[in-house]
Amino acid sequence: MVSKVLIANRGAIARRVIRACSEMGKATVALYSDADADAVYLSEASETAHLPGHSAVETYLNQDLILDIARRCGADSVHPGYGFLAENSAFATAAIDAGLTFIGPNPEWLAAMGDKVAARKLFSDHGFPVFAGSGLVASAAEAASAAQAIGYPVMLKPAGGGGGMGMEIVRDEEEVEAAFKRAQAIAGSAFDDSSVYLEQWIDRPRHIEFQILADGRGGAVHAYERECSVQRRNQKLIEESPAPGLDANLVAETAQKAAAVCGELGYNNVGTLETLFSRDGGIGFLEMNTRIQVEHGVTEMVTGLDLVQDQIRLAEGGLLPDVPERNGYAIEARVYAEDAETLLPSTGKLHVFKPPMLTGVRVETGYAQGQTVTPFYDALLAKVIAHGSTRELAIGRLTVALRAFEIIGVKTNVALLTSVLQDAEFLTGNVDTGIVSRLLGNG
Repeated sequence: MVSKVLIANRGAIARRVIRACSEMGKATVALYSDADADAVYLSEASETAHLPGHSAVETYLNQDLILDIARRCGADSVHPGYGFLAENSAFATAAIDAGLTFIGPNPEWLAAMGDKVAARKLFSDHGFPVFAGSGLVASAAEAASAAQAIGYPVMLKPAGGGGGMGMEIVRDEEEVEAAFKRAQAIAGSAFDDSSVYLEQWIDRPRHIEFQILADGRGGAVHAYERECSVQRRNQKLIEESPAPGLDANLVAETAQKAAAVCGELGYNNVGTLETLFSRDGGIGFLEMNTRIQVEHGVTEMVTGLDLVQDQIRLAEGGLLPDVPERNGYAIEARVYAEDAETLLPSTGKLHVFKPPMLTGVRVETGYAQGQTVTPFYDALLAKVIAHGSTRELAIGRLTVALRAFEIIGVKTNVALLTSVLQDAEFLTGNVDTGIVSRLLGNG
């Protein structure tokens, strides 16, 4: 059984894990870098441990130091959160070899799903739909040949990447060579792996993901879908459940298929199977995220599940939870510290930081008034999640909450979020991955 959890992360997810562990009666060790020395959640953990330095490489990505701290503080488990080392199979293996319980999928799943080409083939072989694509392409000439077979336009993507980095739309053969070089360079720099492959380009799709819980013994369930189409630069901004404007039976069938395949494969712990729904009714596997999602709170608000606690129970060898009927609607907005014009991160001291306290609204944040937003990590300030008996009520509550969120000291994207929530197409459920670009006048 897990009794003392070292949290190999920071910010909102570190605070979220602390809360889940506290409710389960489990001790926690919160890590902090020099840049996070005044983080609000440090006082909420059972104990803390210092990671000297500021950059991610010398702190939250420093595997040897993190595992040494786990040994010295007597932790029996590690929760990786999301980002940083969450999907790093080498870290998970090292943690297990050190005698720790890794609160997440087994290392082989982190490795298998981290290879996007292999993951596509694996799910396709087990009957889950995929759009046309290629294997790894080693040259621009190979990419051009594969693109010809798939049909233009295509998307060049890093095989080991995520977060939208390194993705290049290629509309004709003349664009292949330059796009291939850019994609390889970004992939090599961001993911230490320059491998790329091609997928059929789907114009203005719906990005729908399915929350999976699995026990590693053939059992798997889904906790419904999340609509994640509101994105900027392939990064999600607004997520909701249920997905509006789609055939509910088709979505439910896809969710059940996703769970069934994960069960057949023997997947364990939580994961999110991401898909694209095309405008002509096609569905295709996108990737499998082998961790807790940033937007997991949306699912929790409509099901009553605690997905972090479920992660821990499954890591202990426990049973799958009973997933209740979905209750109402939930929608989340990600509040980032960024300049609305340049879209660059905004840094500075939070002179005022007052999250809203409203009925049906939950705020997840790792910040408090007086803290400094630094340039060293992700610019996410908070996740604001609203629930209601109808989609309209949930959107209304989220809009009010965003307007009531007082933040002085850094620039934020709140105005962009509220403009999306007020958009006529969004309000009717007519959303796709191009909605933000159209609002900004560049799509």
